[in-house]
Amino acid sequence: MQQGEPAGPGTTGRSGGRLLGRVRSVAGAVAAAAPARRLLWGDVCAWLARRAGPGPRQQLAEGLGRMLPLAPVCLGLGIMGWFGLPDDPGTLTAAAVGAAGAAALVLARGLPEDLRPLALAVALAAAGFLLAAARTEAVRAPVLGFRYYGPIEGRVVKIDRSWSDRLRVTLDRVRLNDLRPERTPAQVRLALHAEAEAFLPEPGMILRLTGHLSPPEGPVAPGAFDFRRLAWFDGLGALGYTRRPVELLGRDPGMGIAAHRARIALSRAMQARIEGQAGAFAAALMTGDRSGIDAATNDAMRGSNLSHMISISGLHMGMLAGFVFALVRGGLALVPPLALRLPAKKIAAGVALVATTFYLWLAGPEPATERSWIMAAVMLTAVLIDRRAVTLRTVAIAALILMVARPESLAEPGFQMSFAATVALILGWPLWARVQPFVPRLLRPAVALALSSLLAGGATAPIAAAHFNRIAEYGLLANMLTVPVMGAVVMPAGVIAAILGPVGLAGLPLWAMGWGCAWILFVADGVAGLQGAVSAVAAPPAAVLPLLAVGAAWALAARGALRAPGVAMLALAAALWAGAGRPALLVSPGGGLIGIMGPEGRAISKPKGEGFAADSWLEDDGDLADQATAAGRPRVSGPGVSGPAFTGPPGARRTELAGVPVTVLTGKAGLAALEASCAAGGLVVLADDRPEGWTPGPCDLWDARRLRWSGALAVSAGRGGLRIESVRDRTGWRAWTR
Repeated sequence: MQQGEPAGPGTTGRSGGRLLGRVRSVAGAVAAAAPARRLLWGDVCAWLARRAGPGPRQQLAEGLGRMLPLAPVCLGLGIMGWFGLPDDPGTLTAAAVGAAGAAALVLARGLPEDLRPLALAVALAAAGFLLAAARTEAVRAPVLGFRYYGPIEGRVVKIDRSWSDRLRVTLDRVRLNDLRPERTPAQVRLALHAEAEAFLPEPGMILRLTGHLSPPEGPVAPGAFDFRRLAWFDGLGALGYTRRPVELLGRDPGMGIAAHRARIALSRAMQARIEGQAGAFAAALMTGDRSGIDAATNDAMRGSNLSHMISISGLHMGMLAGFVFALVRGGLALVPPLALRLPAKKIAAGVALVATTFYLWLAGPEPATERSWIMAAVMLTAVLIDRRAVTLRTVAIAALILMVARPESLAEPGFQMSFAATVALILGWPLWARVQPFVPRLLRPAVALALSSLLAGGATAPIAAAHFNRIAEYGLLANMLTVPVMGAVVMPAGVIAAILGPVGLAGLPLWAMGWGCAWILFVADGVAGLQGAVSAVAAPPAAVLPLLAVGAAWALAARGALRAPGVAMLALAAALWAGAGRPALLVSPGGGLIGIMGPEGRAISKPKGEGFAADSWLEDDGDLADQATAAGRPRVSGPGVSGPAFTGPPGARRTELAGVPVTVLTGKAGLAALEASCAAGGLVVLADDRPEGWTPGPCDLWDARRLRWSGALAVSAGRGGLRIESVRDRTGWRAWTR
């Protein structure tokens, strides 16, 4: 057989020994092992081997089993390309991309062997681009285009808690006063304040209330997280709050919310049996209802790197599947006639698949839950068809399913962290196989847990730091103290309680579950309270995470000298992150808050109000201070001279950037001071619309009307004065920005 010749069905048996001795054809070996993947996988390996030369061929052959499939990587590059565009491309652009992808796919077989992988990569990237475009249009729904105050009617479909720890409800079948149905948002979300807090909502309730609604807010700074995109794909067309009493009009027992009704009922039953935050935590683990968890518990879980336990994800789904699998298989093994006649392993996998599917139905279609179920389902299906359950290929299949179904999930931290941790565990676990014989038997569980925590934590730490700007310094300690309790006590007790609950015998397992949850919260509080438990990290430039992902994939796939490009990308990402600067001055989307860099960090123009923007700025700066502390910070005003960053009354706060005066005007006092502030020149920010017919003087005025169009501002000093960049300059005209 000549080098590069396709391997026939009978080639494997005749040439297997020779292939082990010398790599005659990398593509032939892969095609013989997996005929269905011959076109993509074999051609890629052959192309890399040819480019590598005789030396690295052996390295490539040895690394084949550990190389990540290219399909998810290429598909993801296309999805990233779509979401990275500043403006929505037109139909002609999408058609051109589709034509290029189709042409590359058709021509793949006719091209020389060296060019086939490139053609297939182009086809997959084009498919990812079009998938993202199609998904964006498929979820299109009306978005409220103005601020609304008045009567609101709708059906409760979701209950959770807001960033400010307020109970909030999501309504569908929305009716707004004097707004046509085709312009009415499909779903709205409202926080319950003041008199409304006494109302206890339930899924299926049809409510009438009087409240405020507004379009989803844009980023608090150019380049910051854009909530509008998340709201677009979640179907949320408006957000707001109510302070007035809520009126119950009726109930709708529709099947569309049956799971949510069951979730809330089970959650409240568990919280009635397990007191305090332990009960709320147990309910979140088993049902996905996190509405009972307060802000203090959330903060402690984040500070100890245990927040992944609150949201149903791979940890919960894996523990559930593993316990059910072991329970069923062990039960069948206790009955020899059944164990000898039935495929116990496959039966256990089937029952575990049913259990995880029910768990998904109960917990609801949250992205993290769906993602973890798909990964579990792929692995259990592999057991059913006699394939290895935990391999890079099963992970790749799960990633492909998720990216095809929800292309937007690629940008979510949960997606990135789940797959990074899984891949790290798969690639790093052979290390444990080599170390295990040298570890005393009694210490093996602890060492295995420490190793898995190090692998998963090392893979996810850069992603978590990039998205959340925090590093939990003692996260390894907290996980080692809690994960064994989670796996050995909490999840098994929850499953047993679910089995015994219908016959009224759930008391003992619920007691054990409550004890385990209380221990986890105790550890979270203790670890989060340690000095230096949390370190702040500044937000990286936009290119850092893509470089980390592609660089890591390349470095893991290649061997020897072929790793150099991947390592170079990782080094470039680290250099970009280390050298990243933060804007000297930030202006909030509403114009009521500004923040300027000083010797102690960013100083904020007021100690209260627009807290989300202030907290987000400080987090992105890598600053652990709160808004009140930042409002009292000084600013250097001359050589060796320090003074307050802001001066003036509350309605007219003033500062200076590169010798240019900057003023922020709020409330009636701000409107009264507008003319005098503008006459002084510089940059003036007004948290209101400027008076009709009023013409600005020598100042650069940014009033509320102008800010509604531009979004938040980032201001820096330049040679010719101040340089101003807006959110609109970064995001352009995407579907979710209009």
